[in-house]
Amino acid sequence: MSFPDGERQDWVRYWRDPARPVEAMHAHYVRHAFHKHSHDAYSFGVTEEGAQGFRCRGGAHTSAAGLVMTFNPDDPHDGHAAAAVGYRYRMVHVAPDVVREVLTDAHGPAAPMPLFPHPVHHDAVLQRALLRLHAALAAGEDALTRDERLTAVVLAMIRRRATRSPGLPAAPGHGAATARRARALLREGYADGFSGEELAAAVGSSRFALYRAFRREFGLSPSEYRRQLRLREGRRLLAAGVAPAEVAGAVGFADQSHFHRWFVRCYGVTPGVYARGA
Repeated sequence: MSFPDGERQDWVRYWRDPARPVEAMHAHYVRHAFHKHSHDAYSFGVTEEGAQGFRCRGGAHTSAAGLVMTFNPDDPHDGHAAAAVGYRYRMVHVAPDVVREVLTDAHGPAAPMPLFPHPVHHDAVLQRALLRLHAALAAGEDALTRDERLTAVVLAMIRRRATRSPGLPAAPGHGAATARRARALLREGYADGFSGEELAAAVGSSRFALYRAFRREFGLSPSEYRRQLRLREGRRLLAAGVAPAEVAGAVGFADQSHFHRWFVRCYGVTPGVYARGA
């Protein structure tokens, strides 16, 4: 993405581990603003220049140069430049199954999955571990090097920052069961075009009560959550080599331009750039 002469440019590069669901991004943004979205992975980032502002878990946060960001799977968040120069940062996305493998290998099958209560940290050790993993992915290092650096990141995050509580209410709120039934239906039929009335009827609720409970439980409306499911499946298909035009229809978007627009809004990278990551 480029802008008129005299302005800083937005740019992004993307890489994927060829053997498992681990991804890396290096980007600089001035104008781009992320729409509220979430990932089905743990997302770890290092801000290199400038500052990024975002909302996550009900609070406003800023990640300036040298700070580390940690997002749990399904943490809704947005993002925008919080400095005139924009911000440059590196992100690494690690699937929960990969984290589970590392934990099982290190601590046995009973080890609890980590949750991070705070999304921004000042920690030089974590920063170095993340940058080393990012460099291995970007440079196409061999599998042994990637394994070692991934293990170092996961164990460093757990030992230094993670707790079992994400800082959310321990007890489910009123309507939680209804919201979870609706989430299960959305996961089963994310490409379907059923209406809010149909979804509410399927879970035995009014539309208003369902929307309120769903947003309270998951931080997104049902339609926003369905769009996230569609985008996540779109990422998987793109990584598997499916053409963007085919992906759009397969995951339920009206057309390729609609898919392209939401992909950029939520992930800061075009479907084509993402598909070419290797």
